[in-house]
Amino acid sequence: MTTTAVSGSWPDVLGEGRAPRFVLICLGVWLAAADSLVATTIMPSVGRALGGFEYFGWATAGFLLGSVLAGASSGLLAQRFGLGRATAAAAVVYALGCALSAAGPDIWTFLIGRLLQGVGGGWVMGFCSVAIGLLFPDRTLPRVYAAVSAVWGVAALLGPMIGGVFADLGIWRWVFWFFAIQGVAVGLAAIVMLPASEEGGGDPRVAWAQLGLVALGVGAIGLADIAGRFSASAVLTLVGVILLIAMVWYDERALVRLLPAGSGKLGSVAGIGFAAMFLVTAASMGYSVYGPAILQTLGGLTALQAGYAVASESVAWTLTALLVAQLPEPWPGRMIRLGGFLGVVAMVLGALTFPSGSVVGAVATGLTLGCGFGVSYSFMSQRILSTLSGAERGTGAAAMTTIRLTGSAAGAAMSAAVANLVGVTAGMTPRAASAAGFWVFASVIPIALLGFWAAWRLGAGQDPGGSPEVPTVGGAAHPI
Repeated sequence: MTTTAVSGSWPDVLGEGRAPRFVLICLGVWLAAADSLVATTIMPSVGRALGGFEYFGWATAGFLLGSVLAGASSGLLAQRFGLGRATAAAAVVYALGCALSAAGPDIWTFLIGRLLQGVGGGWVMGFCSVAIGLLFPDRTLPRVYAAVSAVWGVAALLGPMIGGVFADLGIWRWVFWFFAIQGVAVGLAAIVMLPASEEGGGDPRVAWAQLGLVALGVGAIGLADIAGRFSASAVLTLVGVILLIAMVWYDERALVRLLPAGSGKLGSVAGIGFAAMFLVTAASMGYSVYGPAILQTLGGLTALQAGYAVASESVAWTLTALLVAQLPEPWPGRMIRLGGFLGVVAMVLGALTFPSGSVVGAVATGLTLGCGFGVSYSFMSQRILSTLSGAERGTGAAAMTTIRLTGSAAGAAMSAAVANLVGVTAGMTPRAASAAGFWVFASVIPIALLGFWAAWRLGAGQDPGGSPEVPTVGGAAHPI
């Protein structure tokens, strides 16, 4: 007797030949999810081996900037080349980036590899999103997104372990060969499992002018890392901020928009919501970029231990997001405000505890920061999308990822500029680590306060009132 799978159940998700594609999508998400945590854990080892401590921020900022540019063009490429070929090519680019990072004799080759990893990983993630919408019926999507969230949770647990083990054994290069092999496997599987000619939907146009301004803005902030003087760093950072503001201004007037209409106005829900996301994210990046190196230098931790200490943020983020997901009105607005407040508290905690290398303080900072994102991000997303309709909802959903990635890239570059100004360019010595432990956090407290102000205003807005749940990646939390 033949049994029929219940609509939307796991047998239904994996039925009709979808199981191999489901596994492929999960592996594609794993590449991007684990990569960021692994790279954060091994960066102190990379700095000791290749020099270039002053370029710490670019290892993260370059990866994220590549992800922004690639993710925004994934819909166009899926349409033009077909999902299977596009995903295979993206996986090859990612694997090539891993190979460059693994074999690079100097920091510049390593950073080019990280940029290619970001481009390839951003494309893979974008094509995975296209594949979910294209290959899975609507009734199965809640479970598919739940599986994607689970992949992010597994990455939060295994990423630091993988990076820490390789770093502590003195073979950090092999972690990139390990991921290069996985990238090749994804590419080969994509050719076999994904449609070669079936096209994804959506607007085939890409807002290249706005993306160019984003790249120039983040690049200017990144150049502040190596400016050497406070005045030059300040000017470059200001230029970068102006370019990012110019992108928002131009986007309001462009025929092909990157953001929903009204996003440039702080009086609109979308405008103040995107501002809150960008500011809180940018303020938080110093924790993940410099946390492991400071803990290894001042706290005496191994790479594995430091990786898990910093991963407390990601774990708290996912668990807290799951705990608050079903809160009724009027709690969503309160959680948005609480999230902004916890972002400020986390930066103050970091400034007070990292200069001494306190492991307890570092974990407390990560837990506070993760809880802040966890309680607020899904409600921020819901509140923004509840004010949009039609095609604007799709633009808004994509823009949230772009805003968070841009904030992450800009924040990584800014934290590196501050760390370099206080002495990290000469190496992660105890004195430099202590100074960076204070200033990387203290310098962004004003940015965190602005983020709290924006979150407070967003939390005071009209509640969504039953708008549909927003599918998000990684427990409604993660920026990639």
